[in-house]
Amino acid sequence: MKKIWSILFVLMIVLLAGCTNEEENQGETDQEEQEMEQTEEPEVDNTEEQEETNNDADDQTESEDSTDENKEATDEEQPEQEVVQEEETVEPQYELNTTNWSLEPIGDAPENVVLLTIDDVPDKYALEMAKTLESLDAPAIFFVNGHFLETDEQKEMLKEIHEMGFPIGNHTYTHQKLDDVSEDKQKEEILSLSEKIEEIIGEKPVFFRAPHGVNTDFARQLVQDEGMLLMNWTYGYDYFTPYMDAEKLTEAMVTGEGPEVDVPYSLLKPGANLLMHDREWTNEALEDIVKGLRENGYEMLDPALIKTTK
Repeated sequence: MKKIWSILFVLMIVLLAGCTNEEENQGETDQEEQEMEQTEEPEVDNTEEQEETNNDADDQTESEDSTDENKEATDEEQPEQEVVQEEETVEPQYELNTTNWSLEPIGDAPENVVLLTIDDVPDKYALEMAKTLESLDAPAIFFVNGHFLETDEQKEMLKEIHEMGFPIGNHTYTHQKLDDVSEDKQKEEILSLSEKIEEIIGEKPVFFRAPHGVNTDFARQLVQDEGMLLMNWTYGYDYFTPYMDAEKLTEAMVTGEGPEVDVPYSLLKPGANLLMHDREWTNEALEDIVKGLRENGYEMLDPALIKTTK
């Protein structure tokens, strides 16, 4: 009996030892699996993070590329801005009085001014006269005739006068007295010259003066339709024989008096419109005329300040 119990006791010990080993083995196995999982998890996480980092970098690159493309597209679509030079607009300060052909101030413009005008240009002395006026800073209008614009030399003279800053006026093509010819001829005399002037200097005239100061209703309307301001003059003496002398002409223009042609009183008034011509004696007297007028308190009016129809 004791032998049997001894055997059973040994078997129980053996069974218990086996269970304990199995549990230890299982525990070791679970621990190993857990350690393996802990070792593998960071690798999985690092891969995911790397992928996310790579994706972010790709997204950033794509974004930059997209920005560059959009910038290029914008640059291509955006038209180049052209620099437009606007012509300077000058407000008129004087208005022509068509009763006495003087220039009247608008608002507070200075009254003591005179307008210088030179007719029959460019015959022989116009360019020299323009240079004299330029040196004196004295503006003027040069009224031209078409028959003085036939040669290249004459055209160059007119172009040079204009480039000095002097406005060019229309004085008809052949210095035709307008009331002696038909309306068609009047039209030809005026328009053909305007076209020639534009051909030479690049712009049509804005001032018109009829030869001998003789205007017709037809010519007045035509000139207005063409956007020109028609003007005669207040006084001038260089076409009278007694004043075809530089000294006498200077005295007459500076004082406004022409006693040798029945003008014993002065025509020099504020805004006076002075007539002169492309003549030898006028060329000689021009500098003294300008200086004499200034000594009398008058400044030369800039034609750009005159209100025109344009």
